[in-house]
Amino acid sequence: MTLSEAVPLRTLLIAMGGLAVALALIEGVVLTWLRRGYDWGESLASLAVAVGRRLFEAVPLAVAMPGGFWLYEHRLWTLPLDAWWTWLALFAGVEFCYYWYHRCAHRVRWFWASHAVHHSANAFNLSAAYRLSWTGRLTGTLVFFLPLAWLGFPPQAIAAAFVLNLLYQFWIHAGWIPRLGPLEGILNTPSAHRVHHAANLDYLDANYGGVLLVFDRLFGTWVPERDDLPCRYGLVEPLTSRNPFRIAFFQWVALLRDLRGARSPRAVAGYLFGPPGWAPDGPGTTTEALRACAARAAAPGPSGADAPAMPPAAAVAR
Repeated sequence: MTLSEAVPLRTLLIAMGGLAVALALIEGVVLTWLRRGYDWGESLASLAVAVGRRLFEAVPLAVAMPGGFWLYEHRLWTLPLDAWWTWLALFAGVEFCYYWYHRCAHRVRWFWASHAVHHSANAFNLSAAYRLSWTGRLTGTLVFFLPLAWLGFPPQAIAAAFVLNLLYQFWIHAGWIPRLGPLEGILNTPSAHRVHHAANLDYLDANYGGVLLVFDRLFGTWVPERDDLPCRYGLVEPLTSRNPFRIAFFQWVALLRDLRGARSPRAVAGYLFGPPGWAPDGPGTTTEALRACAARAAAPGPSGADAPAMPPAAAVAR
């Protein structure tokens, strides 16, 4: 991809960013007018995070996707970029790689430290779509897409397809769009994404797909929205700050604090690559530990009465 080809894409992304902010503003005005409830403070915090993110978008693709150009030079095939099936294969490949990136972003603390920014919004609306990490390009997000370069897709095309995948996800942050009938469980819809953003124990770590939910269905992470369980948005331990710097770095500060207190190589590895809430000396506050604790507390009889209390909210690193 030449510079002349890259500039229109960059211009398009800037225009799409402006359109996203405008649509989020319209959504806020309409919901306020309808008295449906709209948190303008959360919306402005998301906008501030989006503005700060622009400073990190100057990170070169060679840094954000290390080894991508080398793998492409040693690619297995040279794919015709003027063939429709190449772009269809790229879409499928990006969707597959995105699923595993997104799953690891929730299940590996190193990646969660960046991705938690997106989930820190305590309100689910269009503005939450552009509350994105400042550090993702520096911490290996695009590493998950490296196999595509080896297969024969240019790194620039992979990055462009990844961005388009994210652009699709803008509209699914509309909390007022109802379920979409037969599309549920196939496409990533607002209903499916509400579940993904929910902090309820029954909803945690679900619906990782970008455009499709095919891989969620295949790998057992699809969870439908339930009428009897309204979504509570944000983190398990809610972040109430509206400061964009705190939003961008609060998980990194917590990770560094835990690493500083680590007493063994095992503890260091666990804090870096274990799930959020992992602890070296017990079950910690991982999703599995929280669910087990809740199940014991809800169990009838002596086992439920003697069950330990839920861990304090401050201990939950997610």
